Amino acid sequence: MNSAFAIDVQGVTKKFGTRTVVNAIAMQVKYGEIYGFLGPNGSGKTTFLRMLCGLLTPDGGSGQCLGLDFRRDSALIKERVGYMTQKFSFYEDLTIEENLDFIARLYGMPQRKAAVEKSLARLGMIERRRQLAGTLSGGWKQRLALAACLIHEPKLLLLDEPTAGVDPKARRDFWEEIHRLAAEGLTFLITTHYMDEASRCHRLGYIAYGNLLAHGTVDDVVNAGGLTTWEVTGPNLSALADKLRGLPGVEQVVVFGLDLHVSGRDAEKLHASVTPFMTAPWRWARIDSGLEDVFISLMETSKDNFA
Repeated sequence: MNSAFAIDVQGVTKKFGTRTVVNAIAMQVKYGEIYGFLGPNGSGKTTFLRMLCGLLTPDGGSGQCLGLDFRRDSALIKERVGYMTQKFSFYEDLTIEENLDFIARLYGMPQRKAAVEKSLARLGMIERRRQLAGTLSGGWKQRLALAACLIHEPKLLLLDEPTAGVDPKARRDFWEEIHRLAAEGLTFLITTHYMDEASRCHRLGYIAYGNLLAHGTVDDVVNAGGLTTWEVTGPNLSALADKLRGLPGVEQVVVFGLDLHVSGRDAEKLHASVTPFMTAPWRWARIDSGLEDVFISLMETSKDNFA
């Protein structure tokens, strides 16, 4: 295994009964890297994270997490990893400070008070230290959860949809903090549904039905998608979309705000099908396919292969 990678695993598999939830996934994440993990609900993202940090036992696979065997050394890995779940899981009738002190006790930290103070300062929570957790807004609950993940000085953070349900400003502040921590050497594996967040990751992977379908930088993933995309503006786009769907070469027709994106992998067939509609009142322009175009395409095509 290469010591340059905080996560270096292959063949990771998990079954529940006869259903394969994670299917032979390989992943390498460098130290100090922010790796985005995307996919629809039920695709296996959370299961994969739980296997990495020792909360679930994999049915197959090998590799290392922080230089430790991710199957044999799960107890040691837990001590060096911070895991932030989707659901806020702190005592709402305790203060921020009391919750952090409780987490420090769970980790058996010898200098508990110092660790709590450092964590409060690191996330800008000193002035709110005596506020009850149950009275916090979504953004501040998120900050408390991140502070708790950091209290034992982990080298790797596994964050499961950490910004779900928080406002845009809180999301932006959170990502600024993530990039600051990554610059200090922390490694992140983050699941998300937001394309703007995916674009802020150093590299990313897309999983559907337990299969890793694409991975690399944003440009790598978009280029590998092989999509040609036309942007359409004008009136009655919904009626136009109904006419375009199902034509040869037209693989997806998706509304993006006031525009319509029409995409397909066979550029010639696509162009031949849409040419008759390139008349007033609609305006057509060929554009670079975006991350969301590619992921929608991957999600649609994966249904036939892995459902």
